[in-house]
Amino acid sequence: MSGEAVARDGDGLENARDTFYLVEKDTHDHGEAHTGGATMLGFWIYLMSDALIFATLFATYGVLSTSYAGGPTPREIFELPLVAVNTAILLVSSITYGFAMIATQEGKLNGTRTWLVLTGLLGIGFVGVELYEFSTLIHEGATPQTSGFLSAFFTLVATHGLHVTIGIVWIGVMLVQLAQRGLHAENQRRLMCLSMFWHFLDVVWIGVFTFVYLLGSIR
Repeated sequence: MSGEAVARDGDGLENARDTFYLVEKDTHDHGEAHTGGATMLGFWIYLMSDALIFATLFATYGVLSTSYAGGPTPREIFELPLVAVNTAILLVSSITYGFAMIATQEGKLNGTRTWLVLTGLLGIGFVGVELYEFSTLIHEGATPQTSGFLSAFFTLVATHGLHVTIGIVWIGVMLVQLAQRGLHAENQRRLMCLSMFWHFLDVVWIGVFTFVYLLGSIR
């Protein structure tokens, strides 16, 4: 075989390897994009189902909100200044998470982790104030067994608090994931899902603050 023929065969093998690499890379990228799209769609479906749960709890509270059964009324037990401070804490946590996502998009790992830590601490503060409110009400005799109003109130607010607690745990898991694997595509997708979850909880709490606390205090 001549040197020219060998060269042509070598070029052909090189071109075949390049083609195989490009096809493999395209298949991998396409599969990753498909997986990411399926993950986001699945999480949107979850959020919609969660929204239905909260809608049911809001509707139940609306029906039972005047069923005092001789027990205390909202105006007698709600401490609006404390609830307003707690609302501000959760809204600020939404802002700090927004900064975490900006740092993620810019590829700043340390910035992402710092803002996530701040968000988690604010979430812990929110849950702490909520637990203090619950303990105070129970100590004063305003328990879920006292009336239909208090049963609906504790169920709605506690369900939201449980979701915030799950969000805090999720933030902790993400901090571990970021320390191990950095800002790769999967972690960015998980952070985006957590972002939607956290902002969803903020929206729900605004409804709780308005519908439960504010309207209850002016009755």
